[in-house]
Parts: sequence; C-alpha cells; structure tokens
Amino acid sequence: MFGRYWKVVVLMLFLAQVINYLDRSAFSVAAPIITKQLHFSPAELGILLSSFSVGYAVFNFVGGYLSDMYGPRRVYGGAMTLWSIFCGLTTLGFNFASMFIIRLIFGIGEGPLATTTNKTLTNWVPKAKHAGAVGIANAGSPLGGAIAGPIVGLIAVYSSWKVSFLAITIIGLLWAVVWLRIVKDHPRQHSKVSPEELQEIEQGKAWPSGVSNAIKIPLSHYLKQPTVLFTAVAFFTFNYILFFFLTWFPSYLSIEKHLSIKNISIATSIPWIVGTVGVLLSGWISDYIYKKTKNLMFSRKVVLVVGLLGAAVCVGLAGLAQTPVSAVVLMTIGIFFMYITGAIYWSIISDNVATERVGGVGGFIHAIANVSGIIAPTVTGVIVQSTGSFVSAFLVAGILAIVGAVCVMLFVRPMRDTSARRQEPNHMSV
Repeated sequence: MFGRYWKVVVLMLFLAQVINYLDRSAFSVAAPIITKQLHFSPAELGILLSSFSVGYAVFNFVGGYLSDMYGPRRVYGGAMTLWSIFCGLTTLGFNFASMFIIRLIFGIGEGPLATTTNKTLTNWVPKAKHAGAVGIANAGSPLGGAIAGPIVGLIAVYSSWKVSFLAITIIGLLWAVVWLRIVKDHPRQHSKVSPEELQEIEQGKAWPSGVSNAIKIPLSHYLKQPTVLFTAVAFFTFNYILFFFLTWFPSYLSIEKHLSIKNISIATSIPWIVGTVGVLLSGWISDYIYKKTKNLMFSRKVVLVVGLLGAAVCVGLAGLAQTPVSAVVLMTIGIFFMYITGAIYWSIISDNVATERVGGVGGFIHAIANVSGIIAPTVTGVIVQSTGSFVSAFLVAGILAIVGAVCVMLFVRPMRDTSARRQEPNHMSV
C-alpha cells in the first residue's frame, strides 16, 4: 500500500499531530463552560491558557536535545504518554491553582512533539521530499483542531466536557503503544527497510546519523547564526497568531459575537479545516518552486513571506468584522495563509543543519516560537479586560506577522558551515 516504509512513519506522525491538537484544542473549546463552572475571570483564563506554554516552550528545546541524544522513538513515545495522562487529569481540576499545575505539566508533555517530529522526518525521509513530508505530518495539527471543536462541543452539550477529555486520553495512549512497536529511530535499524529504500533516504544527506567519524559542529555554533535566529523570530509570529486563535477565538465568538457553544464548535472547526489544506500545500509548493528554480532557500523564503503577509492582513481585518460570519471568514483566510508557512520553518533547519544537530536546533527555534504561547493568551486577556474589546488584540497579531515577514526577507540566508567544522569526540557537545 505505501511502497516505502518511511511513508508509514509519516502517517504515524500525522496521526500524532491530530491527537496532539485534539488534546490541545479541547481546553479552548470547553473554556466557556469551564470558566462558568470554576468562576475564572478573563485575566485568569488568559493565564491558564498561557500556563500550557510555559512547560511547552522549555521542553521544546529539552525534547529536541534529548531526541538527538537518545533518539526520537523513545522521546516521542514517552511524551505522548505523559501528555495524554494529563489531558485526562484536566477533568480533576477544581480551582485556578490545580488547573494551572495540570496545564503546566500537560505542556511539558507536549513540548518535544514538533522538534521530535522533525528529527524523525530528517532521519527517515529522502531530502528531496522533506518539505512535503513535513507538510503532511503537520497537517494533522489543524485537522485535530477541526475535529476537536465538534467532538468537545457536542459531547459537552449532550453529556459532559470531561467525557471528551477522557476519550482523547485513551486515543493518545493507544497511539504510543503502536508507535513504540513499529517505529525505530533510524531506517537502518528497521528490518522492513530495504537496501534500495535506505539508499534513497540517505542520498544527499550530510553526516547521516550513526557515522562514527563524522565531522561535527557544536550546537552553540548554530544558535548564533542569523538564519536560525530570524527563522525563530518568524516562527514566533506564526505561533502568536496560532495561540491567539487556538486559545481566545472561541471565547471571542462567545463574548463578542454571542454564539452558543454548539455554534462555536462548528464555526471554529472551519478555519482548522482550511488550515489543513494550507499546511499540506506548504511543503508541496516549496518543493515545487525548488524543482523549478533549483534555489532551495528562495523556495523556502517566498512561501514564508507571502504566507505571513497574507495572514497579517486577514487577521487584522478580522478584528474589525461586524458580524460572526465575516469574522470567521476573515480568520479562516488568515489561518490558511498562516499555515502555508507551516512546513517551512522546519525545512530551513533540515536544509542548513547537520543531522546530528537537527533536534537541538529545531528545539531552540521552537522554544523561542512558543514563548508566544505564554505571551499571546495573557496579553489578549489583559487587552480584553482593560478595553472591553478584542479589536486591539487582532491588530497586534497582524502587526507581528508583518515583522516576521520582514525579518525573513532581510536576514534569512543559506548557512555556510565549512569554516566552523571541526573534529570532535563522539559525545554530544554544546
């Protein structure tokens, strides 16, 4: 059916992203109900929505570094198990403090997700197909967000929001069991990978994992490069819009547009569905431009700049929308443009970083990006509480996306590491 076993790995990563966003979106969809039950203020809700990202951002880097040291298979399996358990434990939260702690540890569990995904794809996928594979794997994120709205919303209407959290927990634990049984860290370790497939996977890759005498570059070298730093800035602006939408858009529709929880669950699923199409196109468009131009960095940058500028315009206008329909339509188009860039941040890292450092460098940019997950929900909550309106919050998200696009245009360039290469012992050095 799949022809190549690396496609099975990509499918498993796609399903993991679906589950991840089921878990992550569930709290935001149920937030209006939880807020009423536990009597949270807008500022308290903003802090709770941000608490996830405190643990998440720190373990973006930690998880990526651990995947370089111990392999992505165990790190991913352990992370899925931990966050699934704490998704279920959300149902036991009874006040602000208890919910804060649960959400914090839940974020720690999800922290290694994206960097470990990229590390796995770097190990398993042929270089020429990397951006497309990243797009397919990451398409699970918005699809999970789309599914979460109807699942959590409808179960909350007809039963209890707690039932949906427990169901998602079981799904995550089952995935972890299957992952640990059928996936290895590297295709060389898997009996179902033929010599022909292994040759296809490793063709054109510098310093494949496991080569004992490879010339290695210290992680610190990459963390000082403008390309890495400004890719992280652009990723920050992407994530700011993402977390603003993920955490506050359902409440915005409830507070400002007066939609019921049932209508919110349907309305918020629409941007996620369109976002799924966007992230699928992300890698395909970039790989197609590369095929036509033979300019790898240009094929990445043009997608990033166009996507971020399109998102900036649409998200800013969504805050000025007068009706629920126009707000959802504009936000949907903005999320589409945002997700057009979704595969590119990771592809830039894989294009420019030695295989042995992909996890650590990817974790670094993802950690910076996810500081936005701490800032965006809290800043939005403060803006709403102080102004009584969401308009300024939408405009801030749009302006940041413009900043990200400008940074990519001016500072992201191909990296030349030859002068920095040096022989090092086989242990991991920072």
